[in-house]
Amino acid sequence: MLELEREVTTRGTGLDRLRLADVPFVPEVRLHLAEDATVWWARMEAHAEARLEPPFWASAWAGGRAVARYVLDNPQTVAGLNVLDLASGSGLIAIAASKAGAATVTANDIDPYAIAAITLNARANDVKLVTSHADLLDGDGGDVDMMLAGDVFYTPAVAERMLAFVERVAARGVQVLIGDPGRGHLPEDRFETVARYQLPRADAFVDAQLTHMNVLRPRR
Repeated sequence: MLELEREVTTRGTGLDRLRLADVPFVPEVRLHLAEDATVWWARMEAHAEARLEPPFWASAWAGGRAVARYVLDNPQTVAGLNVLDLASGSGLIAIAASKAGAATVTANDIDPYAIAAITLNARANDVKLVTSHADLLDGDGGDVDMMLAGDVFYTPAVAERMLAFVERVAARGVQVLIGDPGRGHLPEDRFETVARYQLPRADAFVDAQLTHMNVLRPRR
């Protein structure tokens, strides 16, 4: 893990310089974030073309910020619960859940660099997280009490698999909150809105058309 943490720092420096900063709209949390959003997005596209895992962990995505904000403003949502942050990326939601009083928080991501970034970010925020590198989407969430996720409906292919997982988890009675800024891949008729926030600023030109961050839960 130490080698991965060093590699995250090295990749961040080459990527567009990572800096430890307050998260926009969620200043209670500090993350190692890409300093230059334009360069970051260019590198995202380059990784996609090369079929490499893009550095999702270097940005605080809008959907994640919405869920983190909601959890911090409504700590009773997670207090005392065993929480899963799916596709955790930077660890933003997981850190917020821990700060809000969750009993345990598992930050899950299939990218090992994300796991290293989550470890660094948890340390920067003085919280304890369990990390998981497994692909969980063929299961039903295990023994968690609450599942949180932000911006996980970002392509049609991912959205299809994600929806099936979310509905299996919810069918077991697990509470589920999803953050989504309206990218168009989340089936709105299958969810209801819990909270809606105005998006303060776009992190990259691809998000310039987005105006709101939504927190949603599956319809019963």
